Amino acid sequence: MSFRLGIIGAGGIAAEHAKAAGALGIEIAGFCDVVPERAEQLAGQYPGAKAVEKVEDLLALKDMPAVAVTTPNCFHKPHAIAALEAGKDVFLEKPMGMDVAECDDIIDTMDKSGRIVQVNLICRNSPTALVVSDLIQAGRLGRIYHAKASWYRRRGIPGLGRWFTTRSQAGGGVLIDLGVHKIDLVMHLAGHPKALRASGHVTGKFGSPPEKYTYTEMWAGPPNLKGVFDVDDGAIGLVRFENDMTLEVNVTWAANLPGGVYPDGVALMGDKGGCFFELWGDRVMLATEEDGYLVDVKPHVAPEELWNGAWKRQYEMFTRAVVDRIRPQASAEDGRTVQAVLDALYRSSREGREVEVG
Repeated sequence: MSFRLGIIGAGGIAAEHAKAAGALGIEIAGFCDVVPERAEQLAGQYPGAKAVEKVEDLLALKDMPAVAVTTPNCFHKPHAIAALEAGKDVFLEKPMGMDVAECDDIIDTMDKSGRIVQVNLICRNSPTALVVSDLIQAGRLGRIYHAKASWYRRRGIPGLGRWFTTRSQAGGGVLIDLGVHKIDLVMHLAGHPKALRASGHVTGKFGSPPEKYTYTEMWAGPPNLKGVFDVDDGAIGLVRFENDMTLEVNVTWAANLPGGVYPDGVALMGDKGGCFFELWGDRVMLATEEDGYLVDVKPHVAPEELWNGAWKRQYEMFTRAVVDRIRPQASAEDGRTVQAVLDALYRSSREGREVEVG
């Protein structure tokens, strides 16, 4: 069973939502964007899709039970709440909000409306993450007691000088952009342990002044050399969980790191085995013992379109949640949980000490 979907926002990530939804037979009802030309361009790719400038006009479209919110972070709360109050289920881009207080407001509106919110925590559905999840469920790692997660870009600040690098619009930099994925993924694989305390440090070294920044990628639009850069482009953190589990997270938009030396991925250490896996690749390595010997096992990862496959699974889950009225895999409560860790890491960096996760 399918349904009609509206999309608030018409930037690059909106195009990914539309492509994934359309591939599953979900009809795209329309796009909304403050830049009409962007909405019109995307709408022209989907027969019957409307292009509107105001959110209320999109929400007024008939026979449209759900919307995706793909706008800048500062609009996640108002757009999600407007959609929920209009009786729509919501597929909300990450991060869920600018801070925990915004997440709480969204959840309160969700509960009052009886609608559903799914957060786009797509890394849970990468092919390698699914293989590792199966290994964990089979008991191959035992109890996970430590994780190390990294995502390094050498020169990849997105949309420098635009909303991505403006704290008032994004809420933060690389930690809230890439760190959110790594933190959520580890918590998801470890069975959602409760985060207790966090120690973090963020830096912003490469984007100010913008005209001096040499880059290798600028995927969120061309740089605005007169724009704002007041967010972090590097972040490290240590999170302490219940049951004596810890997580070390390292993420950069820009750093002086030699290419190929520092692997991007997640390492999980358990009392029966451990593993390392690339997030968007095909490499999974399991370290364990067999017959009294230390062995390394390389599970086979089925070939598929890595990125498109993960997006497809995201929308399959959203479809089931909307049609069957069930809790989505990446729920609003999950979005709020990872936001609490992000808030604590930023607060720790500002105060120069370990803080409790609220």
